[in-house]
Amino acid sequence: MAAPRKYPDELRERAIRMAVDARRDPANKTGALKRIGGQLGINPETLRGWVTQAEVDAGDRPGFTTDDAVRLAELEREVRELRRANEIVRRASAFLAAELDRPHR
Repeated sequence: MAAPRKYPDELRERAIRMAVDARRDPANKTGALKRIGGQLGINPETLRGWVTQAEVDAGDRPGFTTDDAVRLAELEREVRELRRANEIVRRASAFLAAELDRPHR
């Protein structure tokens, strides 16, 4: 289960929008994340991560999109469950095979 978010989604979206717009303007590009983070009460590194992920999601930057990350997590969870189920079946079959090999009285 994911941890609760510290910042509301509306604030996050607004901060990303402001940062992307500020970074497009060469005059405001330097220190834009620090300035916007300070205005909105967000750590600049947190804002940097949000902007980077937004750029990846938009296709402007290489990397795993949010949808890809969610799908990967689902697949990894499914693989863990299947491996666990296979181990249970493997142990059950070994137990049953051992029961069949025992001499009966």
